Amino acid sequence: MAIPVLIIGKSGSGKSHSLKNLPQTDYALINILGKPLPFKNDKPFLKTFNYKEIQQKMLGYVNAGVKNIIIDDAGYLLTHALMSAGAERTKGSNIFNHYREMAENFYNLITFVQAELPSDVIVTITMHEERNDFGEVKPKTVGKMLDEKVSIEGLFTIVLNSVKDSEGYAFLTNTDGLSVTKSPEDMFEQRIPNDLNFVIEKIREYYNLGGNNNE
Repeated sequence: MAIPVLIIGKSGSGKSHSLKNLPQTDYALINILGKPLPFKNDKPFLKTFNYKEIQQKMLGYVNAGVKNIIIDDAGYLLTHALMSAGAERTKGSNIFNHYREMAENFYNLITFVQAELPSDVIVTITMHEERNDFGEVKPKTVGKMLDEKVSIEGLFTIVLNSVKDSEGYAFLTNTDGLSVTKSPEDMFEQRIPNDLNFVIEKIREYYNLGGNNNE
């Protein structure tokens, strides 16, 4: 059972930039939108909206010895599924089935990570944030089915919130009462550097998973 990690935050809050200190040989990147990373980098990546291709690629990475996988901008899997649907799928009774399919595909991606990848693999997933009707910060989705029936954050033990404030860029690791941020007791301080290499090292140390390298 691999460890899925969710990072949520506003655009420009440092989600993608947190990869900067992670050695390129230490991870595989699935870049959903194919956007250039916000720092000088020539890391190859997979760009796709196809869930099956993502799953197959992750298995290939793991078979090649990769222990850290990043899925950047994963929320756009949902956006693409909504915006690319034909008119017939998004009207009348068909729209419910379409939203259900979107929810199932995303849910199955996370459970695939947990069920099919080895226990020493960490898969970090980044998404934009939004506020729900209660003012809580949560992963940004489309439609209410994922929120009401699945609750994305409930599939993760570790949910970090990337922030940019007067103190700079950082990750928040536990809720302040208005976010779904969480992490295991004593894994992190409340506020930690915006550095995915640091995060992964702490997780590996906490669970005794060994080092970051893909040996």
